[in-house]
Amino acid sequence: MSDSDESILEARAFLRAHLSGTIGFDGEFVPIKVVVAPDGALVAPVMVAMLRTFDNALFMPDEGDDAMHMQVTLEEIQDRGDTAALCDRWRIYHGEPEDVRWARISIDAARFRGRMFDGMALMEPNPLAAVEAKLCREINGSMADLLKSAVAAHAGLEVESPRLVGVDTLGFDVRGRFDVVRLPVDPPIADEQDAIAALEELAGVEDEGEAEHDAAEQD
Repeated sequence: MSDSDESILEARAFLRAHLSGTIGFDGEFVPIKVVVAPDGALVAPVMVAMLRTFDNALFMPDEGDDAMHMQVTLEEIQDRGDTAALCDRWRIYHGEPEDVRWARISIDAARFRGRMFDGMALMEPNPLAAVEAKLCREINGSMADLLKSAVAAHAGLEVESPRLVGVDTLGFDVRGRFDVVRLPVDPPIADEQDAIAALEELAGVEDEGEAEHDAAEQD
């Protein structure tokens, strides 16, 4: 993998892990929460004023030097018809919004850790989109304890009833009581079976199995 490819992958992973930030428009700066749509664009409830300006900047998670700074374009979408699922996706992640307008947010360009990126390089479609809902149902149902262990092991958080709300090649999105916890993976997830194996590894299941195997060999 070239340095350029590694930088793009790092930027994508950072964006997936930071769904709360600040949006700037017409000299105003307000908090915003987003989700990543299956096609790689962002979705969020927005103020009317954001839709009326052509100069929107998005900062994830803030305006600091180590953050991701993006120039973005907002396109209004409706909470019905073909785009209703995108709005529902946001609610699943973050709850009920304060704003009633919705926008699909395209990334025009981004600056991250001293590098500039074309927006299309960051808006990568999710190859697991077709099986994402199935994985969430399965893991939230029969593997709830595994998910809880993975959150505790990786994030150091004891979440009473975590809910898996998103899966992509770079990790898992888990909704806790107050916020969404990101569980990144490396190497990337290839398919459904790979997703389960990655979650088990995050939870330490594989390590425990190896430890038991080593102990048995020593005996």
